[in-house]
Amino acid sequence: MTTTTLAVLVPLLPFLGAAAGLLLGRRAPGFVRPLAVLPTFAAFVLAVVVAVDQGGGKAIDAATRLTPTGSVPIELALHLDGFAALVAVLVGLVATCVQLYSTGYLRDDPRYTSYAALVSLFTSAMLLVVYSGDLMVLLVGWEIMGICSYFLVGHYWETPEARAASLKAFLVTKLGDVPFLIGLFALATDAGTFRITGVVQAALTGSIAHPTLIALLLLAGVAGKSAQFPLHTWLPDAMAGPTPVSALIHAATMVAAGIYFVARLLPVFAASAAAMTVLAVMAALTMVGSGLAALAQDDIKRVLAYSTIGQLGYLSGALAVGDRGAAVFHLLSHGAFKALLFLAAGVVIHAAGTNSLTAMSRMGGLAKRIPDAYWTMTVALLALAAIPPFAGFFSKEAVLSAAEHTALGESRIAPSGAGWIVLIAGLLTALLTAAYAMRLWLLTFRGRGADAPDHGKQPLVMNAVLWVLAIPSIGFGLTTGRLGDWFDGQDLTPSVTTAVLSTGVALVGGLVTYAAWRHTSALAAATPMGAVAAHPEGDGGLVEEEAIASHTQVYGSIASAPDPADPGRLLLGPLHRHAATGFHLDAVYHTLFVRPVLAAATLVRFLDREVVETYVSGASAVPRLLGRAVRRAQTGNVQSYLGALLAGSLVLAAAVVVLANVTAGS
Repeated sequence: MTTTTLAVLVPLLPFLGAAAGLLLGRRAPGFVRPLAVLPTFAAFVLAVVVAVDQGGGKAIDAATRLTPTGSVPIELALHLDGFAALVAVLVGLVATCVQLYSTGYLRDDPRYTSYAALVSLFTSAMLLVVYSGDLMVLLVGWEIMGICSYFLVGHYWETPEARAASLKAFLVTKLGDVPFLIGLFALATDAGTFRITGVVQAALTGSIAHPTLIALLLLAGVAGKSAQFPLHTWLPDAMAGPTPVSALIHAATMVAAGIYFVARLLPVFAASAAAMTVLAVMAALTMVGSGLAALAQDDIKRVLAYSTIGQLGYLSGALAVGDRGAAVFHLLSHGAFKALLFLAAGVVIHAAGTNSLTAMSRMGGLAKRIPDAYWTMTVALLALAAIPPFAGFFSKEAVLSAAEHTALGESRIAPSGAGWIVLIAGLLTALLTAAYAMRLWLLTFRGRGADAPDHGKQPLVMNAVLWVLAIPSIGFGLTTGRLGDWFDGQDLTPSVTTAVLSTGVALVGGLVTYAAWRHTSALAAATPMGAVAAHPEGDGGLVEEEAIASHTQVYGSIASAPDPADPGRLLLGPLHRHAATGFHLDAVYHTLFVRPVLAAATLVRFLDREVVETYVSGASAVPRLLGRAVRRAQTGNVQSYLGALLAGSLVLAAAVVVLANVTAGS
């Protein structure tokens, strides 16, 4: 088979697996798990073969014309370059691990059949986005992912949290998709084609008439899909779905799609200095804001969700300084260790038996009970904090080095101001990332919370998947020098200046968090349970007594109260309560959008019931009254009918006489 044929099979196999799983789910349930795992694994193997054949060399293009449109043609096109080849391998690897992991994690779930089929369809859609050479075909995969995310996030639809989260994810991403679609049509109109190669060539030759407007419209869609400020609020709430779904969305699909799209069309965005600056500011706000929010969360999955938002900010920052090689490099590295983090968190939740409450402060005594999750999650957190020699260090340094070069005026693609914005925000985010990574590790595995009940050993397949993902989390960064051909021939070797700075601030962040934890632990040990503890907040008021009292009321005993040694309050101080709510952005949206919509709906309901229905009821009442009057006249008495006829005749005769006299007088 040719490379093009194999590439067609890569997204096709998971799609066929999804269709077959749905058809055979009830008739032959024994085939559901093989149909979930094997087609996805086969797609991963073929993606590896395609990557080897492509070899980071010249891009491979193939296309066939679809139905004629009468204007700008739409083609079923493939575009296989180094970026597409490597990202497809990542998607296949993570999707295979998620499907394997889910066979153990959801082994007793009655809706596993539909879940597995949706995961396969999700994977197929992302692979279609990765390999697509036509913007309209890419849009198909883009929208299918949005629909799949709605159903997967709402998998536990019995809970109001899952229903609300799925609806929120759908609406927020669709809010960005509307300008995104307008931008695609405007871009194709200016370029005269939907083919990505044609669009890129038009951008390079200056043939795009409205680059700033088009870039900003497209960025709105990217902000929604890739959870960038200000459309990021759906991602933390999406943690209401199953943990394997979180791993898939955060590591290899959905949120990665927007970043990959900008990387493919970077010349279009680079044609506008204003758009690059907007992208840099958006990335900076996303990075710093999510880092502060992660430091204030207690739910382990929400910490990881805000972590994903922050790392996506790094990716956007790399693109804002014009270095798509660094962006895709960090995308691949982040995909490996973020999938590992979520799946390890799933083992932690499974072991603690806290599927409905994933609070880190209630997960005591787990380090020795789940050694596989403990060690692999430690590796993933070190990679997240960019500690050398783990993968996250090399990829994050590539981003910061690119920002440094742009800030010093060495880039012809992006303005130097964008470089300074990304560099400063990136260093501050490195500090925050190390801080919340250390806090997560301490509270989850070394916390003072009550020991969680023992729910037995985890399925072997769940632990095996963790070690598979630990390999790239440890060693992927060491392959930097050998993957230059796949990254436009770029040298991704870290800059000494940024490496020293970012590693230094990361170590400071981790050590300060550890010191704060030791301090709060000592205070908690010295303070009797139920008394006011020593976490001053805001104006100096003590809040721990209130927290313990409220948790005691809900969970019934002081023993189940949260870990009093949480260093988050001490580190953030008065900022903690704002960071814990995501800086009230949801409240702002509720005021600006939800309330007006609800008020409008209330007005429409009032008009419908009180005005429209009144007229309808009145229109039916008149014939009804006339009918009643006529019905009463139908007595069945012949004499009454004759009397009425005579009276009517007399009335008509009198009317004729009167009318005649009036006419004669005039």
